Amino acid sequence: MKEIVLATRNPHKGEELASLLGDAGIRIRTLAEFPEAPEVEEDGETCEANAIKKAVEVARATGVTAVADDTGLEVDALNGRPGPFAARYAGEGATYEDNCRKLLRELEGVPSDRRTARFLTVAAVASPGGEVQITQGVLEGTIAEACRGERGFGYDPVFYIPRLGKTLAELTPEEKNRISHRATAFSQLREHLKVLSSEC
Repeated sequence: MKEIVLATRNPHKGEELASLLGDAGIRIRTLAEFPEAPEVEEDGETCEANAIKKAVEVARATGVTAVADDTGLEVDALNGRPGPFAARYAGEGATYEDNCRKLLRELEGVPSDRRTARFLTVAAVASPGGEVQITQGVLEGTIAEACRGERGFGYDPVFYIPRLGKTLAELTPEEKNRISHRATAFSQLREHLKVLSSEC
């Protein structure tokens, strides 16, 4: 295995994943190079199911080992919502801002000590033959009372990390990639990819 394809058309996520996998010694391709690849519907009930489905279907369609991930945001005061439906929490076609606004609206009046939350990322790598390996990462934090910061994407402006005194959107990309849920999942996956590459 000398190359992989990232099973995402989200440019922000693609840049972040390429950065996290950059030293694996493998050529990283994007779905822009495979216009025939299908749009994979994320209809699983869990992040793991969605990540596996995306990786398997893209690997099968492109003939290239595929890497995919799915991230959920679990908010304790909302009984774990939005969970794996985080990207479309405010409805199909919702923007990042729409999702953040809905989340903040639902947490209006909830005290800071009850705004605990966590990001969960499941990463999957699938071969064209259907072999799958998964890893996961978790980041604990709280939901801020308002958006803060200009960096990142998704829920980064409202996800506050008490030990740093900042939201994810207030961190530099380098800081975020050291501590994030996605960084944890992909650091493990990167080691797996290195092993696969060395076996070629």
